[in-house]
Amino acid sequence: MMSTYNISKMNKDAQMRATINQKLIETGERERLKELLRAKLIECGWKDQLKAHCKDVIKEKGLEHVTVDDLVAEITPKGRGSWGTDRLGRKRNEVDVKTKTSTLVPDSVKKELLQRIRTFLAQHASL
Repeated sequence: MMSTYNISKMNKDAQMRATINQKLIETGERERLKELLRAKLIECGWKDQLKAHCKDVIKEKGLEHVTVDDLVAEITPKGRGSWGTDRLGRKRNEVDVKTKTSTLVPDSVKKELLQRIRTFLAQHASL
C-alpha cells in the first residue's frame, strides 16, 4: 500500500515534468532537442542499423507475413535498447548477437542531450 507521502511525491514529480515539458515546448527547445537527436542518431548509424534490422525481419518472415505492427514490435526494443541483468542481478546492456553491437543509443549522444537539458534547466531555474 502506498503512503500519502509517496502519492504526494509522485504527484509533485508529475507536475514538475509537465511544467518542464511545457517550458521546453514554449521556448522551442523541445523541437531543437528532437532535431539534434535525429541528426546524432543518423550520424552514428543508429538509423541505418534499424533499417537493416527491418529488412532482416522481412526476409526472415517473408513480406506477406509481416505487418507494420510486427515490425514495430521487433524494432522498438532494439531501437530503445533493452536491459537485462547479469547472474548477480546487476543491470547490463544487452548486445545484439549477430552484429555484436549495443542495442542502445550511444553514450555520447545521451550525454550531449543530457547536457543540453541541464543547461536549459539552469537557464530556466525559476521552474
